[in-house]
Amino acid sequence: MSWRIGVDIGGTFTDVAVVNEKDGTIGVTKVSSTPGNFGQAVLTALEQALSKFDIEVDRVNLLAHATTVVTNAILEEKGAKVGLIASRGFRDVLELRRSARADLYDLFQDPPSTLVQRRNRLEVTERIGANGEVVIPLAEDEIAELVVKLKASKVEAIAISLLFSFLNDEHEALLGRRLRAALPGIPIFLSSEVLPEIREFERTSTTAICAYVGPILSSYLQRLKGAITSKGLPAPYIMGSGGGLFEIEESLKMPAMAAESGPAAGVIAAALAGKQIDRSKLLSFDMGGTTAKASLIQDGIIETTPEYEVGGEGSGSRWLHGTGHPIRVPVIDLAEVSAGGGSIAWMDPAGSLRVGPKSAGAVPGPVCYDRGGSEPTVTDANLILGRLDSTTLLGGDLLIDFSKAEQAIKEKIADPLDVSIEQAASSIIQIVNNSMSEALRIVSVERGHDAREFALICFGGAGPLHAAALAEELQIKEVVVPPIPGAFSALGLIGSDISRDYGKTLFSILDETEPNTLEASYIELEKSAREMLSKTNVSEENWILRRSMDVRYVRQAYELNIDVSNPITSQNFSALPELFHEKHATTYGHANKEERIQIVTLRLSAKAKLPELKIQQSTKTDSAVTTKKRFREVWFEKTGKITTAVFDRANIQLGTTIEGPAIVESLESTLVIPPDWTALMDTNGFIILSFARFN
Repeated sequence: MSWRIGVDIGGTFTDVAVVNEKDGTIGVTKVSSTPGNFGQAVLTALEQALSKFDIEVDRVNLLAHATTVVTNAILEEKGAKVGLIASRGFRDVLELRRSARADLYDLFQDPPSTLVQRRNRLEVTERIGANGEVVIPLAEDEIAELVVKLKASKVEAIAISLLFSFLNDEHEALLGRRLRAALPGIPIFLSSEVLPEIREFERTSTTAICAYVGPILSSYLQRLKGAITSKGLPAPYIMGSGGGLFEIEESLKMPAMAAESGPAAGVIAAALAGKQIDRSKLLSFDMGGTTAKASLIQDGIIETTPEYEVGGEGSGSRWLHGTGHPIRVPVIDLAEVSAGGGSIAWMDPAGSLRVGPKSAGAVPGPVCYDRGGSEPTVTDANLILGRLDSTTLLGGDLLIDFSKAEQAIKEKIADPLDVSIEQAASSIIQIVNNSMSEALRIVSVERGHDAREFALICFGGAGPLHAAALAEELQIKEVVVPPIPGAFSALGLIGSDISRDYGKTLFSILDETEPNTLEASYIELEKSAREMLSKTNVSEENWILRRSMDVRYVRQAYELNIDVSNPITSQNFSALPELFHEKHATTYGHANKEERIQIVTLRLSAKAKLPELKIQQSTKTDSAVTTKKRFREVWFEKTGKITTAVFDRANIQLGTTIEGPAIVESLESTLVIPPDWTALMDTNGFIILSFARFN
């Protein structure tokens, strides 16, 4: 019997999901995160999972990990001290940025902090031209002075980003060799190795972020790898922000790929679930302790974006662009809002109730956790309304203090508003639901999709608590609650394939380009990809190499991506112009077939496919009647406080239908079934909710 294990670190809890590869049965272990040393929670959770499910370490075929180290280092501004070397006259590109602003009408807003201090941003005389030719040779006599300054500044990592190095890396490569020889032990990241693509600011920002988080990520992963392998377990794979797994060594070459790895895993799991339950259109909703994230899945395809801002700030209703640091790596397209179980409710100076963006996080956490928190949160509100129980969270291992939550909401919210405690708690829930429905609208309605045509799949520790209310708001008639929703992202880690994306800018007019030239460029990219894939122990017959290219009309500033055949022949090369015209017409509503087309960047997606998993939670299959645990009073907006049946998910027989109002509890989450909703436990342990008024 073989197993796969996924480990996901969240803001409040660290989850371990295990899957038996033979029959698909799953299990979960959940422990509190340890912000001071995240690796400790990982090891604790792994030990508990191995013991709980009687797993022999030599039977573990895959161990995958989603880390928050990259994002946390940037959010907390606790990365390495970085030295940046730029072409002379261009040291301030990180500070000049783009013109994007979070609020166009706020003349006094502060720009995002610059990760590299100006005194550590150095210049070197050289110039590569826009055609890739050397205009000014690299001044090698300046390198010794650069070394002296970098040593004096005691930098911990170095980023090098020279003009047009994506066309000709001669100067960057030479400078990199000289600095690596003079400064052994200091990691050096070249933009021509990290991101050999057009756009100076994004390329420099991505390279600087790799240097900023590289030493911290390396220290964390090497220590974790040592601790895990010492127990006889396999070295962990890391989840990338674009949805694929890669080895630790690959992540250290390109640390920016590890940003947003946890949210990416959740969407992967949602797509896997959709395929299994035959739902081709899904809205993925993930609500954790700090944020809520939404994504759209159509026909099993997950949308990705080629650029993302890491370390950005949130408002109450959406994540703000222009507040973070751009990284140009594939990231699963997510809409994120500052709304989670730990989001703090507060009164603004005008006397209005607000929820978020600040969160209580893992420490001190919600007031009811009795760890020193004093500000009421969404979790405290759900407890007051009876949706959460004081004695059953984490199977009773998480002690809850109801009275402290009640007192906090009374003093901070109910009394200032002159309402009852239940009305105050209900208002907190309504506000946070409005924020989260905005995220779902962003990925659906705002992008031309009708949300009513999709099913809502909800997960995260707090997702099932709020999903039905969100579905009503968007007139979605079906909600899917997968097995182990509170650790679903960890499950997505072990349902992913091993993959990495490669890119290389190649300026060329399409009708002036020789097919042989393109084919040679793709073969060069494939050489790196095959080297990566050969280390995965996956047979070559399960490798998938997908080619594509970014192209545009010659007078455009941004590109569209089209698929490219493998290999490129004269016949399929001649079809590329029409493919682009069709993509342009689909995207923008028009195409100009008289305009010449320009190739900008060649891309290659490399994937090693792992055996597909089936998700199946062990549930009751005998003829015993599903037993109700008990009844308790639960507050619903439509009815006020009413007596509500409470079920243990593990005791619900397959095929059972439950009429709302009801509560379904499990180790890692709680599901709220409001009045007028019906829940069905299907044959694989998925709970399918439907709303009577929409049928």
